[in-house]
Amino acid sequence: MSAKSEKTDKTEKAPAKAKAEEAGKATKAPKVPKAAKGGEPAEASKAAPKAAPKAPVPPPRLLLRYKEEILPKLRKEFGYTSVMAVPRLTKITVNIGIGEAKSDIKLLDEASATLTVLAGQKAAVRRARKSVSNFKLRQGQPIGAMVTLRGFRMYEFLDRLISLAIPRMRDFRGVPDRAFDGHGNYTLGIKDQLIFPEVEYNKITRAMGMNVTIGTTAKTDPEAKALLGLFGMPFRK
Repeated sequence: MSAKSEKTDKTEKAPAKAKAEEAGKATKAPKVPKAAKGGEPAEASKAAPKAAPKAPVPPPRLLLRYKEEILPKLRKEFGYTSVMAVPRLTKITVNIGIGEAKSDIKLLDEASATLTVLAGQKAAVRRARKSVSNFKLRQGQPIGAMVTLRGFRMYEFLDRLISLAIPRMRDFRGVPDRAFDGHGNYTLGIKDQLIFPEVEYNKITRAMGMNVTIGTTAKTDPEAKALLGLFGMPFRK
């Protein structure tokens, strides 16, 4: 075969090969996107609508009262030049002490459950810091439960304490006004946890007293008393 005939064969095969490649591309199946972890295609998972943002929680009414009413009154009464100098709440600590907790763990569980219901957050177990031989107490033994509240929960608890719990005390004539520590903090002793409506009678085995300590930034007792009084604390007259 001559060189001329070979050349013509190659030129004829080239267009045929190009046509075959184009036909293969046309019949080739489209790529399927890889599946995401949920079993759906990645594109479908990306296109899924996002969850609607949660509505902001409204501030407690005592916090609003502090900003709108209490703060201006305290500033005027005590002559504070700066807003930051006006006393405010810092934290509330609720503590239940149980001497029998070392021998009866059920009482400790009951105290922790009570505080969790009242505070809306899990209570912490209090343990002995050192051993006391006279009380047969060893270091590290459970002696009670406590919870510390800040922020919105602090104001909500104080609102329920003043509005609902304290008025239900037996023979109530007001809370004592001498329970300040000289540094702006006030401690209120409660004999029975049933004054709180949240505590169910059929879920307790005995009355448990508790101490409620309200911490403030007040530098003197009169300033702290004025702050709590404006919140509605019913001091004994």
